[in-house]
Amino acid sequence: MKRGFEIVSTKRNQGLNLPQRQTTQAAGYDFAAAEDFTLPSIWKGNFLKTLWKLHEQKTVSAADFQAADACLKPYLVPTGIKAYMQAGEFLLLANRSSGPLKRRLVLPNGVGIVDADYYNNEGNEGEIFFQLINYGLRDYHIKKGERIGQGIFMPYLLADGETAPRAQRTGGFGSTQK
Repeated sequence: MKRGFEIVSTKRNQGLNLPQRQTTQAAGYDFAAAEDFTLPSIWKGNFLKTLWKLHEQKTVSAADFQAADACLKPYLVPTGIKAYMQAGEFLLLANRSSGPLKRRLVLPNGVGIVDADYYNNEGNEGEIFFQLINYGLRDYHIKKGERIGQGIFMPYLLADGETAPRAQRTGGFGSTQK
């Protein structure tokens, strides 16, 4: 087995489908949401209030900025899928072209990286989540089975003279943050 997808054990009996390419020349495998999920619009509440204060040149406190910033936090949409691959490969997560255009949904950093050692990690069994924000004016309701992003298997190269990392993955999403 070189590379592919599996359903995580906690969601095996939930009627999920493995990611698929939609055409013979497609590079990306479409991922779907594992459950209904509501992505709130960023243009609500504290974010809009703070923008208005800035526009009106009123005083904006640190608490105002913090509350507004919280509205911009991406949400992790579960897929129920994990990916296995060879050493020297990763799964690139990307927007579907219809996400921003039709639904106003984007990966805030443009792409996501799923490393080979994320598969079957202790923290979440390697379940892949799409980190999304909704920049539309209304909340967006994702339906279970709706395609939310795509994944592309990619090779990577190492730098000459690199000191090889010694750390082993110990957790799930964002586990290597310091």
